[in-house]
Amino acid sequence: MDYFNYHRRKSSVTRIGNTPLGGENPVRIQSMTNTRTQETLPCVEQSIRIIDAGADYVRLTAQGTKEAENLANIEKELHKRGYHTPLIADIHFNPNVADAAARIVEKVRINPGNFVDSARTFVHLEYTDEEYAEEIKKLRARFIQFLDICKEHHTAVRIGVNHGSLSDRIMSRYGDTPAGIVESCMEFLRVCKEENFNDVVLSIKASNTGIMIKSVRLLIAKMEQEGMNYPLHLGVTEAGDGEDGRIKSAVGIGTLLADGIGDTIRVSLSEAPEAEIPVARKLVDYITNREGHTPIKGKTYPHFDFLRMERRKSKIIGNIGGNNVPVTIANALEKNVDIIGIIGEQYPDYWYIGNNDPNKYPNTAARIVDADVY
Repeated sequence: MDYFNYHRRKSSVTRIGNTPLGGENPVRIQSMTNTRTQETLPCVEQSIRIIDAGADYVRLTAQGTKEAENLANIEKELHKRGYHTPLIADIHFNPNVADAAARIVEKVRINPGNFVDSARTFVHLEYTDEEYAEEIKKLRARFIQFLDICKEHHTAVRIGVNHGSLSDRIMSRYGDTPAGIVESCMEFLRVCKEENFNDVVLSIKASNTGIMIKSVRLLIAKMEQEGMNYPLHLGVTEAGDGEDGRIKSAVGIGTLLADGIGDTIRVSLSEAPEAEIPVARKLVDYITNREGHTPIKGKTYPHFDFLRMERRKSKIIGNIGGNNVPVTIANALEKNVDIIGIIGEQYPDYWYIGNNDPNKYPNTAARIVDADVY
């Protein structure tokens, strides 16, 4: 990992219909429909809007077997209209639904938190090591059954962990921690490796961008330890809409893209699905256009741990440093800046005024001046 220069992480290639993922392929962009999957035409029309906006994949939820089976009608109608973008089925709670979808679409997303284990009920469970191993055997047997269908139909799989839906089994042993999030993914990934199933994508999502970033970095480190280099899907759970959703996505997804991590992304906004695509495109281009930039030489802080980040200890000066929250400083020297006209949440903690006379500014504005002023 080069902390100062952009290089995209090298991953294996996952075949997803006519649009492969990972390796030397570009970072793929996708969105998800919010129409009822059993209603064919609304799904088709929304999928077309998503594809026309620039998506490489379209994901649809399949709550039950009927919805999964109707994916065939949706795909058939899309093909009839000249659209062959790969479809992804999003599955929760029922592995039988995943089996049905795997026979139809190009990729199926499963959630390790509820694929075999019971849905999260916040019940603490006590396991001996032997009992825990037996639970893993159950998971393995059912997952292999699903993988065999995927092999037969050339269907890719996304192992998509959600921070908010870890199983009671994982929670009881690892707690609500990044380590538990990563292990939830690795349990399934080890089966894929053992079964020589390589058309797999991984994702770890959370609404908390700090947890998401830390967990994804830990996952990559764990994969490297076990000789794996599968591609990654990036996303922030329910980022929101408007400016907030875009900023939250930029923080979570953009940080990892800047690390060189990520082979496909979805910006999850509370807006029309097609509105997510240009935001994702701009974010990907902003980062990947830095490929081949002028080399930056630098050294990391000696005690910095990339996987276990902690805030650096510092002295306190006023309300800066120590355990205080970071302050905001705005530049009053910028053109067209009106200190008096800026109010509310946009008002910074300090204004930098250079060598200007502090008395020219209102007393309500905390000012930072150049040292040679006095």
